[in-house]
Amino acid sequence: MLLEHIASPQDVKALDAAALPQLCDELRTAILANSAAIGGHLAPNLGVIELTVALHRVFDSPHDKIIFDVSHQSYAHKVLTGRAAAFLDPAHFGEVSGFSNPRESEHDFFSMGHTSTSISLACGLATARDLAGEHYDVVAVVGDGSLSGGLAFEGLDNAAVLNSGIVIVVNDNNQSIAENHGGIYGCLARLRATAGAAQDNLFRAMGFDYRYLEAGNDVEALVAALAELRGIDHPVVLHVHTTKGAGYAPAEHAPEAWHHVGAFDLATGHKNTLISGDVPAGSYADITGAHLLEAMKRDRRVVGVTAGVPYVMGFTPERRAEAGAQFVDVGIAEEHAVTFITALAAGGAAPVFGVYGAFLQRAYDELWHDLCLNREPATILDIGASVFGASAETHLNYFDLAMLGGLPNLRVLAPVCVEEYLQMLDWALTQREQPVVIRVPGTKPLSRPDLVADNAGSNALSFDTPAYQVVRSGSDVAILALGDFFPLGEQVADALAEQGVQATLINPRFATEFDEELIASLPDQHRVVVTLEDGVRAGGWGEKIARRLGTANVCVRCYGIDNAFHDRMAPQDLLAQNGITVAGIVADIQGMRDPQLHQQNR
Repeated sequence: MLLEHIASPQDVKALDAAALPQLCDELRTAILANSAAIGGHLAPNLGVIELTVALHRVFDSPHDKIIFDVSHQSYAHKVLTGRAAAFLDPAHFGEVSGFSNPRESEHDFFSMGHTSTSISLACGLATARDLAGEHYDVVAVVGDGSLSGGLAFEGLDNAAVLNSGIVIVVNDNNQSIAENHGGIYGCLARLRATAGAAQDNLFRAMGFDYRYLEAGNDVEALVAALAELRGIDHPVVLHVHTTKGAGYAPAEHAPEAWHHVGAFDLATGHKNTLISGDVPAGSYADITGAHLLEAMKRDRRVVGVTAGVPYVMGFTPERRAEAGAQFVDVGIAEEHAVTFITALAAGGAAPVFGVYGAFLQRAYDELWHDLCLNREPATILDIGASVFGASAETHLNYFDLAMLGGLPNLRVLAPVCVEEYLQMLDWALTQREQPVVIRVPGTKPLSRPDLVADNAGSNALSFDTPAYQVVRSGSDVAILALGDFFPLGEQVADALAEQGVQATLINPRFATEFDEELIASLPDQHRVVVTLEDGVRAGGWGEKIARRLGTANVCVRCYGIDNAFHDRMAPQDLLAQNGITVAGIVADIQGMRDPQLHQQNR
């Protein structure tokens, strides 16, 4: 086996050229076996195996700088740069990140897991190189949908006028996570159809030297094409046509479903856990897609919007087809999506943008300057915003409340259950006063019809005014449990009741606004106030509650996640590390209830 003798790119260079196809085959086998066992970004990595081997055959990493965008295309790169055990030995599966990580290797230059960054990073490295009078190649590998992101255009715009050596490899697999959307992909299609000879060549128009290679999964052809670019003294684009999922038939035939997978049976292609492209029946994604599709049928103003991940809001290919023009995929361009829905709302539509919390932060300026400043009634579904969501440090979703909490004119709602979520969504679609973010629970769907009936027995809730819901009335201790941490609040209240303490339990519902009257009344009957939120403490919702009670004679304890980039931390371990267990919280509360300890804390 060749891979057993590959410890660095120098070993790739030492191979006979005739051995390179075998090396690619072994890489494909290793990546398939690894992904079948633990899951991962399978289809993107299968498509760039030959390209990665060729890059390390031609360039001299880490002296030369190779930057993979989105970096979920870097598995073969990791194998060839000293991390083969993590893909060859089941005992070491999962020991390396699924993304570029400089703490792992000198061959990874940045921690990166968001799209469209590589060209800007390459521009910075190339400029720093020139200022220092150094000599090395800088290569950005972009593609797999990355060119739809605005930052990629900004990077291209700058790279074209660097007047210095920079190589941009466009990995064109005719696919994003879902199908490609956007005018640039029509341009790429015409270039593919004409072997790079089409007149409407975006890259040439911007000033790039442009090369095209149809055989993007032919390692020998790639080596030859890249060898011509080594040491180049001006900006160049090498456009290579690859096949996403290359070498594994199920992934080639269904690249959306195989973009990111859980464990699966390698022989049959049967998936044990589905991730990308999948909408499990009864999940929040499925509930959302079905509910919005019915709303679209009733009202032509309702428009679903996604930034390249339609399945997170339940829009399967079938639902997308049924929705027609009422569902818009803007590509992996969250910034554009937020400004787009701002104008949709201004034009009288009722847009709903479904997005992962970790990707919404890419559009912070547009949230601030476009959506909130103009106070347009668009709805954003904040998906996966939970410690139970993605755990890679590049994809942490639970910073959202700290980010959104300082934005004026924005209403952020945190439902506990399916019934509350759908009522919030229906209310958001009909109101015309302000933008609304709904923090979709990150836990399994929970049915709690008791939480949505008001005192008159009605099942129609209004969210026109911040009003917290007192679910249980007690004294001495008040527990405010936000969103999907409400069941945790119930467990804490139950445990306290077993110890003779009848706690007040509150469902806040509003995550960035406050029921000022209720909050101000808490010290009248309670010595201890506890807040629970599925997000970071620093700048979060709980700290704002504590500030409101800062001058009152009451102990306040805020529970949430510490402000750090945790990488691949098991959710329960992270919660325990932050003291978020029923036993731990109950013990803390009992300690705060002790008068002497209470006085010391004052």
